[in-house]
Amino acid sequence: MAFFSSHRIKLKITSLVAASLCAFSAGAETISATDFIDFDPKQAALGQLLFYDKILSGNQNISCATCHHHSLGGTDGLSLGIGEGGVGLGKDRTPGAGATKIAARIPRNAPALWNLGHKDVHTLFHDGRVEATDAKGARFETPAKALLPHGLNSILAAQALFPMSSDAEMAGHGDENPVGAAFADRIDKGWDLVTKRVRAIPEYEDRFAAAFPSVQRAEDITIVEIANAIAAFIGTEWQSYDSPYDAYLTKGTPLPADAERGRQLFFGDAGCAQCHNGPLFSDQQFYSVGIPAFGPGRIDGQRDIGRMETTGNPDDAYKFRTPSLRNIALTGPYGHNGAFPTLTGMIRHMANPAASHAAWLPDLAELPKVAWLQDADFKLSSDAAETTRILADLDLSKVSLSDDEIADIEAFLQALTGASAHNLPLGRPDKVPSGLPVD
Repeated sequence: MAFFSSHRIKLKITSLVAASLCAFSAGAETISATDFIDFDPKQAALGQLLFYDKILSGNQNISCATCHHHSLGGTDGLSLGIGEGGVGLGKDRTPGAGATKIAARIPRNAPALWNLGHKDVHTLFHDGRVEATDAKGARFETPAKALLPHGLNSILAAQALFPMSSDAEMAGHGDENPVGAAFADRIDKGWDLVTKRVRAIPEYEDRFAAAFPSVQRAEDITIVEIANAIAAFIGTEWQSYDSPYDAYLTKGTPLPADAERGRQLFFGDAGCAQCHNGPLFSDQQFYSVGIPAFGPGRIDGQRDIGRMETTGNPDDAYKFRTPSLRNIALTGPYGHNGAFPTLTGMIRHMANPAASHAAWLPDLAELPKVAWLQDADFKLSSDAAETTRILADLDLSKVSLSDDEIADIEAFLQALTGASAHNLPLGRPDKVPSGLPVD
């Protein structure tokens, strides 16, 4: 997770004068309601129910919301999540027991959902494995390749399909349930079985018919309508553009003194804005920033090579997508694997990755104890060869920052928290049409 990274050999902002010009150029950092995809409100309301309904998971024991919950800022508060088979929420989530207990942790930190419905968003997941490939955002490059269904309304809809297909996240293993078995056979077969479950619930049939003109009866519901409804919910629910920084830009309301000093550093000598720029505070590009490795990884259960897994290009090894910083104070831990529990730690790392990596301790990771996984949890962090590879070609230059300057930058990042971030339009439903419990 690139966090206000600066290119080693590209342009560097060297004065606060240049920083001020950057900050106020053509309103580049402002957002308004018109910047978002215009999703249908009925579809969004339907998507809220699907988002919280465990009917979409193989063993019917986990929903999208379990790892992206309203009470946890749209994430799960863990470094690496406990997925299918677990019980509970956030730091209190347990790994389950018996035959359905988890076999591994989720290998990456649960991404935040803020402002993903913005029209400029074209790349999702830490490694960018879902991308919009045309200007209208109607065609996508995804792990499903030619099997991706047609008619998806946004990159958010394309993304929504893949947690369902992951055995560790929602599907379960092939020997546990028919959905998991179908996904293990071929990705689109699992989506068909999930759709059949939804069709069988009369309330869903009625709600889909009311939200989608193409649906006249249950048989008309497809995984496309399911994904489009979830996208409509995410895209409208997690909008945020009413932070103190937005008031500063649009109304001239002064920031607190420490946040103002942090703003000047952010757009100036600290170099943060070279990658965390634009209205989303992200260039949506990929950088190697030397985050300490731990957990199961994604390659043979041992390594996480980042963007290279998607592109196959060795130049992309250990590179991860620049995250948006809006509401960043609500979405820790930080890094693509949640290596840093605090903004202070993450800022310090980005200023000096090598020193931070050397000082990092496993106790910093927010990992609920799982007895049968503990021996492997930090195997990667003690692998000297892997550490050398991670730090070999960083896209960062060391920046000298005092403790006070780090605190000021954190104050500026706190000023990116929306005033309405804790009072979203729809929130958590009390119940869902399947009748399954709601997290």
